Amino acid sequence: MPVVELSYTRLQKLVGKVTKKQISDSLPFLGLDIESENKDSVRIEYSPNRPDYSTDFGIALGLQGLLGVKTGIIKLNIKKSNQYLISVKPAVTKIRPFVTGIVAKNGTVDDKTIKQLMAMQEDLHFGIGRKRKKSSIGIHDLDKIQFPLVYTTTNRNHKFIPLNSEKEITVSEILSTTDVGKDYGSLLGQSSQVPIILDKNQNTVSFPPIINAAITTVTTKTRNLFVEVTGLNKDDAEDMLSVVATILQTAGFTLESVNISGMKNSSPKLESKKISVNSSLINQSLGLNLNSSKIISSLKKSRLDAISKGTNIICTIPSYRFDIFGPMDLVEEVALGYGIHNLEPTLSPSQTIGNTNPVSVKLKSLDQTMIGLGYLEALNSSLTSKRVLYEMTNRIPSTIISVLDSKSQEHTILRDSILPGLLENLSRNIHESYPQKMFETGTVFQYDDPISEKINFSGISAHKDANFTEIKSMLQSALKIGFGIKIETKTVIHPTFEDGHCATVILNGKTIGLIGKINSKTIENYKIRIPVVGFEVSLSDSIL
Repeated sequence: MPVVELSYTRLQKLVGKVTKKQISDSLPFLGLDIESENKDSVRIEYSPNRPDYSTDFGIALGLQGLLGVKTGIIKLNIKKSNQYLISVKPAVTKIRPFVTGIVAKNGTVDDKTIKQLMAMQEDLHFGIGRKRKKSSIGIHDLDKIQFPLVYTTTNRNHKFIPLNSEKEITVSEILSTTDVGKDYGSLLGQSSQVPIILDKNQNTVSFPPIINAAITTVTTKTRNLFVEVTGLNKDDAEDMLSVVATILQTAGFTLESVNISGMKNSSPKLESKKISVNSSLINQSLGLNLNSSKIISSLKKSRLDAISKGTNIICTIPSYRFDIFGPMDLVEEVALGYGIHNLEPTLSPSQTIGNTNPVSVKLKSLDQTMIGLGYLEALNSSLTSKRVLYEMTNRIPSTIISVLDSKSQEHTILRDSILPGLLENLSRNIHESYPQKMFETGTVFQYDDPISEKINFSGISAHKDANFTEIKSMLQSALKIGFGIKIETKTVIHPTFEDGHCATVILNGKTIGLIGKINSKTIENYKIRIPVVGFEVSLSDSIL
């Protein structure tokens, strides 16, 4: 977790008429952990999803709300200006297509503020910027730049003086000799062209996502700032910009717009959004009985705005709070505004004594049996991809259960089988010695109303002599030792298994799973270089 070092004296000036003790007592209720204190200084650990807390300005905003000094949403006051223009050229669209920016004027920055701005910049890079891959930010001395700017590409022989340097070097030299170039140069691939931001006089302003030019370095003499963000996605770039804009406005700067034109780019709006939440959800989740007025005042203490509409609360979210996705996030904001310390814990009304679930006891016994048979237990995510679950196993999906608005490319659907995940484990361990034997007991999902969950048991064995007889004998032993049951098999054809070496697993006349030798096509898909046998059976229907 990232850490920021703050001054209590400085925080008191920013927050208003509050004591050091009030600040110290309130910090944990903003979701901040105090790592250490030393007289006037305090080191605070904050969540990466709140990059605004990487500066004392952002934390002061939160404290003002919590302590009732100032409540409600922080509105960005951006003066429209035609003075600042960035033109985007077509050449950059295939490399890093989006750029956005803002101007902040008539402010002052001391060494402490500069240090915090740079720390916030790096936190944004590692957070929503995904180590600068999705988006990256540059903060510049505006008075050293001549507008209009051009966002375009240049070749790797292009020269300029990079930040923290006095020598003019080429782009290639920056990528091969500087620490930042070595760390992030791979983001540009092997293309001969790289993105560049040039000013009216063809001076280099920034080489995104790598480094700024030395000429625009921010110092304590800087009074006007230019902030630019480039990225692969317009929304991510504007999310990053909104955090910096909010902090700079809070620090006393006046914001002015930057006009962006060309190739799907447009000027940033940094608009707030609205989310509705039912008051009954808030009260049920928190165990309270708050009326609409109290809910709204609690949300305002979390620096949001809200109005009531029937039993619903319509909440206005500022653009920099991109960590708020839905109603349950607003429940948390109500809890923070109401005061975590005001929530009274109550004992459960249940009079029963807890004990181990019988199903867990049986599964633990099965796990111990498999370990005794020489198998290693795996634990894979219930979320997987269509590629792993279906395409690589040659299966045709009946109904796919997808995650709505997934932020991941690899974890988008709920699994209906465990075996593909074990095969994926094998594919990631092809350089390890054999035999490799793994098993997993876990939840699989089937489309129903509601979605049903069942417990499956799967295992694989990979080595040069792997065969059907081996895996069948192992499964029979595991089920007999673990549950005292006897199974039968019946030959069947399945796209994942080899013809003539595949069978259904039958218990008391009912099919509960599949067993067999994985066919060559599936093995090739996973890039496995050795024979593999495996099985998967359902434990929920007939065994547990």
